[in-house]
Amino acid sequence: MNWETLYSSQRTGSAGHKTAAYDPVRNSFQRDYDRIIFSSAFRRLQNKTQVFPLPGSVFVHNRLTHSLEVTSVGRSLGKAVGELIAAKYPEKGSDFKEFYRHELASVIASACLSHDIGNPPFGHSGEDAIRTFFEQMDGEVKTKITNALTPNQLRDFVKFEGNSNALRVLTHQYSENELGGYRLTYATLAAIVKYPCASISGFDKKTGLIATKKSGFFDSEIGTYQQIAETLGIPAIAGLENVYARHPYVYLTEAADDVCYRVIDLEDAHRLHITSTEKFESLFLPFFEEEGDGYETQGYIRKKVANINDANQKVQYIRALWIGLMTKKLAKVFMENEAALLDGTLQKDLLKCLPAADYELIEKINEYSVKHVYNYRSVVEIEIAGYNIIGGLLKEFVNAVLNPKQSRSAKLIKLVSTQFPLQLTESSVYSDIQSIVDFIAGMTDLYAIDLYRKITGITIPEIK
Repeated sequence: MNWETLYSSQRTGSAGHKTAAYDPVRNSFQRDYDRIIFSSAFRRLQNKTQVFPLPGSVFVHNRLTHSLEVTSVGRSLGKAVGELIAAKYPEKGSDFKEFYRHELASVIASACLSHDIGNPPFGHSGEDAIRTFFEQMDGEVKTKITNALTPNQLRDFVKFEGNSNALRVLTHQYSENELGGYRLTYATLAAIVKYPCASISGFDKKTGLIATKKSGFFDSEIGTYQQIAETLGIPAIAGLENVYARHPYVYLTEAADDVCYRVIDLEDAHRLHITSTEKFESLFLPFFEEEGDGYETQGYIRKKVANINDANQKVQYIRALWIGLMTKKLAKVFMENEAALLDGTLQKDLLKCLPAADYELIEKINEYSVKHVYNYRSVVEIEIAGYNIIGGLLKEFVNAVLNPKQSRSAKLIKLVSTQFPLQLTESSVYSDIQSIVDFIAGMTDLYAIDLYRKITGITIPEIK
């Protein structure tokens, strides 16, 4: 791979020869950002759980606020790296310099904005609930689905992945006539796909490839990703089916997410009195220089924090400085690993490329978060609720599309939005099940709870 071919303003659903319409205000990649932020799928993230249950008396992050903050960090990372690439290759043409100095930041911002757009309700437990339903299905449902689907198609559901679903949400036409979905640029889409492989090849750590840690596109989007890879010069991995090298921009999107959730989840925990100000300081201040009294030294930060009265403001101040510090460190390690990035051989994320002392501190944050945040009682409760609600909705609607002639099935099918087309034939089982999963995965937490209560009789619907 090389920096000159890794970006393109070509969009899904557009002919390869078509050039972008001139816009004196926005470039192609800024238009990507606008298309995402004004979309209904993005707006629904405001009522999808990040970690802690929603809504609550204390405001904590949801998927939307998390995505906006990741976008802010991603834009800074893209700008920092873009400037370094442009400066390193002064002999390159004006288009090259223009993209890396001014437009890469928009690409990474757009990718970050939509990185969670495929996640179902109830956080990661929503993904697990979908997987569990299809792993444990039995009887007639199992027979009909396994007989109708290819191994890779079945794997799309048994190993359902929010990353793969993000590419589907952004590129699938659903019930519309126009191809290409949101019609985003190939550069932005490539920066989203963290695990560029099909479901059948994913979830395999034995390969040693970060690309196969999970999956990045469903069977229905294989052709879309193949076109992106061919256009941008992303190489396929020899000996593996539908597995590709990671696009270098993905590392920046991933790093922005990694930075945000490590600090923001603990900021939320502090706001909920799950962790103390002192503990927060002990986890994040060691990243800064111990000696001296400069802007990014522990002594300077401690003096500033001591003059802040509100405990939440203390944490916010440290969080802001830490994100700024990590942005500089990660831009540096990105360029230090340039050769491996372009060769497609860097098999670890950027945080793991940090100096050993820094990564040891990251591991301490991970250990504390798992023990005290991600296994906190209310977090576990929402995960269990997610299992029951998502599993219950899938049971009802999957059975309905497999048995559409049953009286109850016909009524359930009427509840599925027309955005998700159903053919209800023996040859359309894969697309019909996908439409049901699209429907449920796109729900907000509250809508999923409300619909589950109504169709199970827990709540009797009012006539409106």
